[in-house]
Amino acid sequence: MNWKSILTIARKDLKEATQNKSVWLPMLVIPIMFVVLLPVVMILVVGSAGSASQSMLSDPDMATFFARMPEVMKESLAGLNAIQSGTVMMLGYFFAPFFLIMPLMYSTVIAAESFAGERERKTVEALLYTPVKDAELFIGKVLASFIPAVLITLGSFLVYIIVLNTFGYRIMGRVWFPLPNWYALILWVSPAISLLGTAFTVLISTKVQTFMGAYQSSASLVVLVLGLLAGQATGVLYLSPLVSLLLGAGIWLVDVILVYFAVKSFNRAKLIASAGS
Repeated sequence: MNWKSILTIARKDLKEATQNKSVWLPMLVIPIMFVVLLPVVMILVVGSAGSASQSMLSDPDMATFFARMPEVMKESLAGLNAIQSGTVMMLGYFFAPFFLIMPLMYSTVIAAESFAGERERKTVEALLYTPVKDAELFIGKVLASFIPAVLITLGSFLVYIIVLNTFGYRIMGRVWFPLPNWYALILWVSPAISLLGTAFTVLISTKVQTFMGAYQSSASLVVLVLGLLAGQATGVLYLSPLVSLLLGAGIWLVDVILVYFAVKSFNRAKLIASAGS
């Protein structure tokens, strides 16, 4: 395996991705919306609606939610008033799955640019004739999407920490974020989700003709994360540290299997034939 060739392919893809407005615009808008605007609005709303927060916490469904909550999550709510508990619940727990949607969207939008984008620009044929192995070409494409998705997610998380502790200090009276469940989510589950989206989309992009076709085909993966969001909101699944570790392990296993079979099934000859047709 020639890592110099792999990194050269990855750098080339990254350079081309930054020149495509369809790629970098969502990567700019999504963090601003999910990491800054929505949290600030939610903090202001919760902070100005004390009675509403109390009503929410006394709701029978919420009582059931709290009763089933793991002890490690209950501890973060101990001694808090209604407004503080509402802030922690909304932004510390319910909002967490959004940080799995973001790396998935980042990775798929860059990965969709890989072979499908090359095909649209009529440059895929020259790429396919380069003297690199099929596995090196595929892995280079995967790294070009996986690494930026992980780094942007980590950067977004750091900004989220600053936003929550800055705007939420008036309510909480202290630096309160991140909560224990976030470390496994960001450092373990999020990279696994990024690799899943990347490998799946790169594989799809070898079979479709356009960037948008590859991106739309891979968008179905977001349904998996929305399921986690619904599960946590309804109390069916809590993204506690232990659950996040197990969930991440399962996704990493799927990643290894997917990448293995994707590399095995990658056929440069078919791509060359389709590029010439």
